[in-house]
Amino acid sequence: MTETLPRVEDLLRELSPQVLGVLVRRFGDFDLAEDSVQDALLAAATQWDRDGLPDNPRGWLIQVAQRRMADAVRAEVARRRRETTVFVREVPVDAIERDDTLDMYFLCCHPDLPPAGAVALTLRAVGGLSTAEIATAFLVPESTMAQRISRAKKCLAESDRPFADGAHDSTRVGAVLQVLYVIFTEGHTSSSGAGLRRGDLSAEAIRLTRALRRLLPDNTEVTGLLALMLLTDARRAARSGPHGELIPLTEQDRSRWDRAQITEGLRLLTATMPAGLTGIYQMQAAVAGLHAEAHRPEDTDWARILQLYTMIERLTPNPMITLNRAVATAMVHGPAAGLAVADSVAEPLSRSHRLAAVRGHLQEMAGDHVAAVVEYRRAAQQTASVPERDYLLLRAARLRVGDAK
Repeated sequence: MTETLPRVEDLLRELSPQVLGVLVRRFGDFDLAEDSVQDALLAAATQWDRDGLPDNPRGWLIQVAQRRMADAVRAEVARRRRETTVFVREVPVDAIERDDTLDMYFLCCHPDLPPAGAVALTLRAVGGLSTAEIATAFLVPESTMAQRISRAKKCLAESDRPFADGAHDSTRVGAVLQVLYVIFTEGHTSSSGAGLRRGDLSAEAIRLTRALRRLLPDNTEVTGLLALMLLTDARRAARSGPHGELIPLTEQDRSRWDRAQITEGLRLLTATMPAGLTGIYQMQAAVAGLHAEAHRPEDTDWARILQLYTMIERLTPNPMITLNRAVATAMVHGPAAGLAVADSVAEPLSRSHRLAAVRGHLQEMAGDHVAAVVEYRRAAQQTASVPERDYLLLRAARLRVGDAK
């Protein structure tokens, strides 16, 4: 049983957006489809663990979710005296076999919604992230994000056939890329929980970005995002120790980095260069490429990384990008200069543990161990990630022990 549970959970997470896509395409009612899929997932979690997997798990979920929709509609129809025939038809075989996940990303990134609302709704309904995880990614309180998602659902409910078209609409590519990036980031470094990463999320983000690149092979930002994911994911084996403890970039065994992924990522990045460095994912991939090409931490071209973060920040002002620029600034111009940059985003990042963690790192670089310990402990209190918390507390403890000798 202990071997079956993770498989069932992973399979359900993978199939959830696909089943939702089938139902939304067929019936057009997003809220009811989402509720019905959740009911089907709960039923599957119970029955599959007890009875084993069905021959066609995806078809099983679609049929159960459709029956849940039919039950809900029958109750509504009984009250309003409407027909229910459309809800009890068999789902066509081609709908059961087709993977609609990427289509659902495009459909949920609806142009009638504000971009932030479209991205948040897609992450919640299709991407599999919790409201708390999405709030962390957007640096807002969970209650604020819940309201944003609720407003987005309401807006779609008031639209005329909101899911009738839009699959692969080129105007929605930017929002879809942001969704994929946030999912990958949450998978690469989980914002909460006992594990450092969620391999299911990062792998799915890479899979869907590959699919998107097949659709849009000439889009440099799509290619840039795939390169960024591959170059970042290549470090995963070296990011944690035997007990799951976090190992920072400068201390990683670089021989454990996946050279095949690095080679593919660099090849993809190089393919975008004739058009120039123009997009944020392309530029971030260039940063990841510079880290990947450095055989030792001291070989890293921090001056070029600082230049790239400055370009990204000008293109899309973002406090997390500024915080990354603060680290690069410290590596080029010294920790005092880096701290000054970090202080400029103290207000927007006041809820994020990453600001205190960076401050602690830069204070440690500057030799102010007392201030560094304070910042590391503050960061440990703010994070919901157990590996990050343990790492920060260990850094603080080492500095205190070192100073006591």
